Amino acid sequence: MSNLFPRTEVAGISLSRMIMGTNWLLGFSHTGAAADKMITSCYDTKEKMYPILEAYLEYGVDTIMAPFGLSQTLEDGVKDVEQKTGKPIIRIDTPCINVDDTPEGRREAEEVIKACGKRGSKICLIHHSSVEQLVNKNKGVIDRLSDYTKMIRDAGMVPGLSAHMPELITYSDENGYDVETYIQIYNCMGFLMQVEVETVARIIHNAKKPVMTIKPMAAGRVTPFVGFNFVWNTIRDCDMVTVGAFSADEVHEDVEISLAALERRLPDTERRSSPVNDQAAFGRS
Repeated sequence: MSNLFPRTEVAGISLSRMIMGTNWLLGFSHTGAAADKMITSCYDTKEKMYPILEAYLEYGVDTIMAPFGLSQTLEDGVKDVEQKTGKPIIRIDTPCINVDDTPEGRREAEEVIKACGKRGSKICLIHHSSVEQLVNKNKGVIDRLSDYTKMIRDAGMVPGLSAHMPELITYSDENGYDVETYIQIYNCMGFLMQVEVETVARIIHNAKKPVMTIKPMAAGRVTPFVGFNFVWNTIRDCDMVTVGAFSADEVHEDVEISLAALERRLPDTERRSSPVNDQAAFGRS
């Protein structure tokens, strides 16, 4: 069996079905300020980021999702690993933009979106904190969305939506907006999901475009074995899973568990350590 991760397509762009997550490089732990500080202190230079990014590339995981405008260090790290390995990385940008319906607001939004294109991003998904301000649940529409998808097209990128609010997928499909992919929170715990897991699963399966799921391990609240077996086995072959890691070793482990889930086998990983000798109960294998 190949150790290269399966691929999918978004608007003709080939992407690895596993996407490099960046919360555990940028300091967004979803735990607390102490954990955030630990992350940022560990990954404050491009050199420190290199082993993790390089580990993903070993498996053909060449797609990364991030709000690149928040971290020059991450952008430098991506360029550094591209140069040293000779392997290009596909950037998916998730910018926060000003969605005020004013000349100044539109000008600010366009500047942010243009910057994403200049950084080399192929796909631009408007951050949920911005796009959800445009949602009209009464009418089932996303007001003025076409203004921003046009800006993304004009900047040479493929438009998408970060849909923490799962209705965004439904409204976009029903109204035929120029959106080629979605980000959607999806995990077995329902962590940060706004409706039941079963409802989101149905929305993902009915989506007209590929979905990029995020937080498969509920930000560390479930183990990789549990999180990945749930997500990989309940999404479609065209969909993706965004996976963050804190070390290269975690990347190797996450990839093996994910490939095992897709191949319907047990992962070949080391047993977790314990102060109790469990060999008598569970054998030596």
